[in-house]
Amino acid sequence: MGFSDYRTALVTGASSGIGAATVRRLRAEGLEVHALARDHQRLARLAAETGCRVCEVDVNDLTALTRLARSAEFDVLVNNAGQSRRSNIRDTAPDDVDAMVDVNLRAVLHLTRLVVPDMAKRDRGHVVNVSSIAGHYAFGENATTFNSSVAYHATKAGIHSLSQQLRVDLYGTRVRVTEIAPGRVATSIFQNQNAADNPDARFVGAFETLQSDDIADAIAFAVGAPERMNVAMIEVVPTFQVVGELRFASRSEAARLKEMRSGADNA
Repeated sequence: MGFSDYRTALVTGASSGIGAATVRRLRAEGLEVHALARDHQRLARLAAETGCRVCEVDVNDLTALTRLARSAEFDVLVNNAGQSRRSNIRDTAPDDVDAMVDVNLRAVLHLTRLVVPDMAKRDRGHVVNVSSIAGHYAFGENATTFNSSVAYHATKAGIHSLSQQLRVDLYGTRVRVTEIAPGRVATSIFQNQNAADNPDARFVGAFETLQSDDIADAIAFAVGAPERMNVAMIEVVPTFQVVGELRFASRSEAARLKEMRSGADNA
């Protein structure tokens, strides 16, 4: 199994960030990729660049998802689309809860149940669920700093649990399930990251940050693994990100620590 055995992929949240990078990566491996998102212009540019198939669909449109799932035999499903909001339980808005549950969890469950049974029948396929370290760890008082919220954590934890249960449900088939849990990635979660009036700019420019291509490469590693190998979960974080307490070393701090170590070595 791997790229030589897979022909068709479906990637959600494909118009930018991790999704677009994944489309490019899978196309480079020769797969026919259906790129699903709402932004027609971005999808059109991506299609012109990569030759992917445009699927201008809202993941909350169950009728459209059902029609899409029936339109092709998908060998690879990458559930990447997601939303985040900045809040904690004391000030979370009802609409924010609904949006994150709808996009981050409900849509993933629907698309998975629509696509995976056919994979199981063909005894071939790979499901990649892009979750977050927020689904594995509590961030404490810094949660609002990173556009995260209790609903975001809860929905990403749901994706983690879904991935585990899918492997149980698909036991005995050659359908593989991988969860990719990224840490800090320079995507649209930090909108307008270079804007002077954006308070989040310092959290991208000042810190070591993963790029979307890094996550796409992790996805490609899992999908391209040999048939005997299921990469169940990958946590991908910047080298200077400590997950447990969500601590970060800024670039200046990292340079200072390096200089201190160098001085100690030369003493």
